Amino acid sequence: MFYTSTRDKSVKVTAAQAITNGISAEGGLYVPCEIPEVSRDFIRELAALDYIGRAKKILSLYLTDFSEEELDYCVQGAYKAGKFSAKEVAPTVELEKGVNILELWHGPTCAFKDMALQLLPYLLTTSAKKTADGKQIVILVATSGDTGKAALEGFKDVENTNVLVFYPNDVSAMQKLQMCTQEGKNVAVCAIKGNFDDAQTSVKEIFTSAQVKEKLAANNMMFSSANSINWGRLVPQIVYYFSTYCDLLNQGKIALGDKINIVVPTGNFGNILAAYYAREMGLPVKKLICASNANNVLTEFIESGFYNKDRDFYTTVSPSMDILVSSNLERLLFHLSGENDDFVKSCMEGLFEDGHYTVDKSVYEKIRGIFEGGCCDDAATKQTIGDVYKRFSYLCDTHTAVAVEVYYNYARKSGDTTPCVIASTASPYKFSPAVLEAVGSADAVCEDGFVMMERLHEITGEPIPAPLAAIQSKPVRFNQVTERSGMTDVVLHMLGI
Repeated sequence: MFYTSTRDKSVKVTAAQAITNGISAEGGLYVPCEIPEVSRDFIRELAALDYIGRAKKILSLYLTDFSEEELDYCVQGAYKAGKFSAKEVAPTVELEKGVNILELWHGPTCAFKDMALQLLPYLLTTSAKKTADGKQIVILVATSGDTGKAALEGFKDVENTNVLVFYPNDVSAMQKLQMCTQEGKNVAVCAIKGNFDDAQTSVKEIFTSAQVKEKLAANNMMFSSANSINWGRLVPQIVYYFSTYCDLLNQGKIALGDKINIVVPTGNFGNILAAYYAREMGLPVKKLICASNANNVLTEFIESGFYNKDRDFYTTVSPSMDILVSSNLERLLFHLSGENDDFVKSCMEGLFEDGHYTVDKSVYEKIRGIFEGGCCDDAATKQTIGDVYKRFSYLCDTHTAVAVEVYYNYARKSGDTTPCVIASTASPYKFSPAVLEAVGSADAVCEDGFVMMERLHEITGEPIPAPLAAIQSKPVRFNQVTERSGMTDVVLHMLGI
């Protein structure tokens, strides 16, 4: 299995090279030169395995330059007993008949990013030994909230790595505390005056800066990424879509070969892109339903083929989706255009020079055949949290609620009764103010996040995740704030070069 770049298909690298580099030299994203296909028998075999076994079988199709022993070491280390609070790692639970929730937030930072970022340090260090000649790996991260903490936790004190995280100042209070209290000798965190798109754009610019790369090389360092622009971050996410299908089989809710719909709350398009890869591999999926909050750039794109980032930006109660530049969409465009790198380059140039682009009819028709889009605002998000709790005694966070609302709107409009899986991406305790208000306790909202967690627990009886409760006793280590223009200087200062 080799990988090429979305902006230069003459590129051909191994999985280890793609993971170590993070991003291609010209700024493109690595994609597999071919998507492996699986049979029904393969899925039947997966269903008999636990999550670790399923992960090894799926990943072995993509990471063909990893030995069996290396892959076993990586997967066992990431998902071993005790790292995730759920025995199943990513359990599938029923909301009501035909509607299921894939809980992806039982890891150490209580967000779905753990599913990949507990594995990525193992993949990256193993890859670096093959390709990086003993260089120090600098993990540069832009986060809208959850990726930063998951990367910090995954890479803390990992030998020969440094982790530098930039986040917008308007993430939730709990997300900010998770990052700013992070332990580890090789970690650093800095807020920026701007939104996630500002952070992400600047990180990409730093990645491709010849001057910065020269400074790193002179100090035996090189950049890599923990964002979903890194293939090593994206490929583990494919696993849990196969795993949830296997769970439904084992629970007797579907028969082998039955199609399902998958609903994903997304901003950067990585989580739903992983579901697309699963579908292309042969997972029986009818529709991928892309759920957005008030920053509905993806909804408009799926409905019209027109991508326009020049629009109002909203700070919402689902901050991890407050994104207007969805980086992973570039990978989808490459695949659906028949691997047309010139087309992808023109789209990306249009996006960053003019703020928009439009795909041609052929690509648009393919998108409409696979994807549905929908969005909802904060009022509908909170209403959904309250309704789901009252109807099903199930407490969901603000991002999952967006997906639930979008799904029910889709089902009512389309009449589609295909069994569905809704990706649940975070613990409700990470967003206690909005969740408290949603379950009818607006008067319980206060300044103290830990008090609000306790009140939410008292009202619902849902246990507070231990990793969140533990933050209260940790000292704040990082409080730096920078302008976007100062991010390069911050990186060099953090690295001491």
